[in-house]
Amino acid sequence: MKSELYEKRMTLYRAAVEEYLDLLFTDKPTYSALFDSMRYSLLAGGKRIRPILTLEFANLGGVDWRSALPYAAAVEMVHTYSLIHDDLPCMDDDDLRRGRPTNHIVYGETMAVLAGDALQAEAFASIAGADCSDASRARAAAVLARACGARGMVAGQVLDISGASDEAALTQLHALKTGALICGAAELGCAAAEADEKLFSAAHEYAAQIGLAFQIRDDVLDVTASETVLGKPIGSDKEEGKTTFVDLFGVDGCRARILACTEAAKRALDGIDGADFLCELADRLATREM
Repeated sequence: MKSELYEKRMTLYRAAVEEYLDLLFTDKPTYSALFDSMRYSLLAGGKRIRPILTLEFANLGGVDWRSALPYAAAVEMVHTYSLIHDDLPCMDDDDLRRGRPTNHIVYGETMAVLAGDALQAEAFASIAGADCSDASRARAAAVLARACGARGMVAGQVLDISGASDEAALTQLHALKTGALICGAAELGCAAAEADEKLFSAAHEYAAQIGLAFQIRDDVLDVTASETVLGKPIGSDKEEGKTTFVDLFGVDGCRARILACTEAAKRALDGIDGADFLCELADRLATREM
C-alpha cells in the first residue's frame, strides 16, 4: 500500500474512533464526576492502535468496518481502564500520562479506581449493544474477557508486580500484559465480521508479534527518548528495579528483535488479501518515536 493510502485510511479510522468515543458518557447525572473522570482518560488521545486493529480486521473480514465501532470502543475502554489503574500509587505510581497529569492526580485515587471499574463494565455493554448478530456479540464478549481477565492482561500485571529476570519470563509477562489485549483487539474485528478461523488465526499471530515488538520498542524508548516527546516519565522501569529487554539484549539487540517480530507479523498475513495496510502498520510501529 502506498503511504498516502495508508495515511488516508489511518486518518479515517482514527477520526471515526474519536467521534464515537466523544459521544460516550456525556449526560450529567448527579454522579457526573465519575463520567468526567472516565472521559478525561478515554479522550486523552494516544495512538488508538487497538481499535484500529479491530476496524481493519472487520474490513478484511468483508463487512462495513463501521459496524465494528462498538467493539473498537470496547477494547479502547478496557485499555484506558488498565492505564488508569496502572498509574495508581499502589501500582506504578506515575504522575504523567500522554503528556498530562494522570487520572488519580486530577480526580483522586478513589475516583480513578471507580472510573477504571466503570470503563471495564461499559466495554461489555458496548459489545452487548452492537448491531451485530447474537453469535458475533457472544464471541466478541468471550474474546475480550479472555484478553483482559485472569488469563490475559490482569495476569500480566501480576507477573509485572512479581518481576521477571530472564527472556522467557519477560516474554510471557508482556505477552499477557500488553499482547493479550492487542490480540483481542484484532480478534474482535474478526468477530464483528464472523470471519472464518483462518482469519482469526492470522489475526492472533499478527497481533502477538506486533505486541511483542511494541513492548520491546517501548523499552528502547524508555532509555533513548525524551519525556517531552514520549509524554510520560522515562527511566521509570530502571528506577523501580524492573528488568527490561534492553537490560537483557542492549539497544541494538532489541532493534534486531523488533525487526524479527515485525517480519513474523507480516508473514502471518500471507495469503490474506488486502493486508497491505496492516503490513505498513507493523513497519511503522517498529520505528515509532513515541
